[in-house]
Amino acid sequence: MSEAALKTPARKPRPKYLSLQALLFEIRLPVPGWVSILHRVSGALLFVALVWLLWMLDRSLSSEAAFDRIKHYAGLWPVKLSLLVLVWAYCHHFCAGIRYLFLDLDKGVDLATARLTSWIVLGASLALTAFLGWRIW
Repeated sequence: MSEAALKTPARKPRPKYLSLQALLFEIRLPVPGWVSILHRVSGALLFVALVWLLWMLDRSLSSEAAFDRIKHYAGLWPVKLSLLVLVWAYCHHFCAGIRYLFLDLDKGVDLATARLTSWIVLGASLALTAFLGWRIW
């Protein structure tokens, strides 16, 4: 080997930058991972939406005319769609929270059961959202 080849260090592979596109389309996240991410997203969404929901409750309880205005406001399709998203967030957060309580008790931590309970959480939250959304709409 030449002396110059011995002095130059071997190139180390550079770490890959994980962009949003890489996270969404290149990396295959397992179903329990998606349930975990959606659990966090739904919790944050519920926390942020609490201000809006409390505002609507406060306005609706202030007088009969304000109740009628909020009733009309809640009948608009963007508001109904937002409420449907919040219903999904609540249902998913509730179902996933029960799953995580069992995982904290070391129930269902093996791979097959964890995957099955993840699918059950997704199915139950969507079924509850469909039922409650049908009642709202």
